[in-house]
Amino acid sequence: MADTRFNVRPMERNDGPRGRGLCVIRLQVDDNVEVTVDGDQVYIRTLSGQDARDDGSECTSPLPRREVDGFNFDVKERRGDIQLVEGPTRRNGGKVIVRIHDGPGGFGRYIFSLSWATDGGGVFSPPDRRPDGDARRDDDRRPPDRRDGEAVRGDLRIVSASWGARERSRDVTRIVQERMRDGRLRIRASNEEMGFDPAQGIPKTLVVIYEIRGRRQEARVPEGQGLELP
Repeated sequence: MADTRFNVRPMERNDGPRGRGLCVIRLQVDDNVEVTVDGDQVYIRTLSGQDARDDGSECTSPLPRREVDGFNFDVKERRGDIQLVEGPTRRNGGKVIVRIHDGPGGFGRYIFSLSWATDGGGVFSPPDRRPDGDARRDDDRRPPDRRDGEAVRGDLRIVSASWGARERSRDVTRIVQERMRDGRLRIRASNEEMGFDPAQGIPKTLVVIYEIRGRRQEARVPEGQGLELP
């Protein structure tokens, strides 16, 4: 197994959304790799095939080496399978780990973006308070139903979700986001609900990272059980 390492170049044009940091990772991949983004550095562990190479990765700013608010992972281009294995947490020092399986047939192009709320503001701001105590948001800060690939309904926001067992988990963020109705989430941790079985014969867990009124929490739901939020 071989390793590739490179620094992500600064983004020359300001393509990042207001109040959010953005990294666009562009790679040429042959077969199987594990990609780790750490600050403005990318480490690629080649599990099989030829060494992967950078294809013009760039960031508006380095990914903070800590847990971030409003994290979003979005696949822009792929030829095979790509999944988010781990998002930035306090425990892993803010690293993002992505696994790519391109398969045989030479190099394939993969593009994915990472975005997060910066200290200067993000997708959410604290609600204003009227004198009567009712919470409201100014019109220019009201979140739409969908922004930067994340589903937003009222005070509940799904940050990320995965389904599987340890190393055999797959990203199901969009599936979980699409199950939201009228500001609530009701979902069952099952292969039928997710549409696939990432680890046949192994008990699986649905892990959902979400925010309610800006407070981030994690729910771990064993296979066969249900989750209802808030």
